[in-house]
Amino acid sequence: MHFPTTPSPHLAPTNSVSRIMLLVLLAMIPGILAQWWQFGPGVLVNLGLALVTAEIAEATVLILRRRPVLPALLDGSAALTAALLAVALPPLAPWWLTVFGALFAIIIAKQIYGGLGYNPFNPAMVGYAVLLISFPRYMTAWLPPADLATTSLSLSDAAVLIFQQVDKSAYDGLAQATPLDSAKTQLGLSLGVDEILSGQVFGALGGKGWQWVNLGYLLGGLWLLRKQVIAWQIPAGFLAGLFVSALLFFLFDSAANLPPLFHLFSGATMLGAFFIATDPVSASTTPRGRLIYGGLIGFLVIVIRVYGGYPDGVAFAVLLLNLAAPTLDHYTRPRVYGHAR
Repeated sequence: MHFPTTPSPHLAPTNSVSRIMLLVLLAMIPGILAQWWQFGPGVLVNLGLALVTAEIAEATVLILRRRPVLPALLDGSAALTAALLAVALPPLAPWWLTVFGALFAIIIAKQIYGGLGYNPFNPAMVGYAVLLISFPRYMTAWLPPADLATTSLSLSDAAVLIFQQVDKSAYDGLAQATPLDSAKTQLGLSLGVDEILSGQVFGALGGKGWQWVNLGYLLGGLWLLRKQVIAWQIPAGFLAGLFVSALLFFLFDSAANLPPLFHLFSGATMLGAFFIATDPVSASTTPRGRLIYGGLIGFLVIVIRVYGGYPDGVAFAVLLLNLAAPTLDHYTRPRVYGHAR
């Protein structure tokens, strides 16, 4: 009797690139809604601009490379890059800033290396870092959160400010420094931590508004862990490295260093831990390597926040560890079954 055989794999994979990208985009919804609630509808305009730009850039480069266009557009990778970049930008960033960042992320950081699966750096963070270095004035002009805002902007108001760049001084208290930036500036003026945290921009967990955004991305990140879309090691290592490093700085000099809880729920901490550092292409891939990778990112974030010239540091920490990911994978390879070493 003849028994037909088929080549492996004998079990159909449950995950695909498009499914993973879709789930990550869905997991970002709580954080995006929190940003919309706290900082206005400008985040939606940024998302639309970045998405359209990224898809057009992806299609154009693929046509020039004579590669299939539709499969690449449908895998969701360009959309996810656009979303990660858009939520990291100030809600009233000028339209050309978002367009330039998305173009740089897709063309330079992704396609120039060969496209999805070949990029050594997280494309969204490359685009963000270029914008932050090149246009610091625009990248630090954030709106006050809903609890402190004196002016409410509609979607049409935000669109006018983004596309026409009219005189924003007509809106009282329209822009202000982020809590991390404000705290860093005041620490540079030798003010004490207790005095700084008593300011109106600081809440129970972190900066007002930002603590809700971080809680939103934490919720989405935990859902990704439950769906087994991302491995637990990188977020756990990131948050543990950040918390322990911040705690050591705080214990060394509590009058000049912010408490670890503030660092956890301010800036892009949760977005970085669950959505940026976990990029499967540019991150470490071995179990031990992921823990070390995440832990070092958390440590570098605190070092940059304490000593660096930028108030947050997530993007730069991730990009630096992207460089180290191949080395971490090499030295943390699991032992092959049947081999002594």
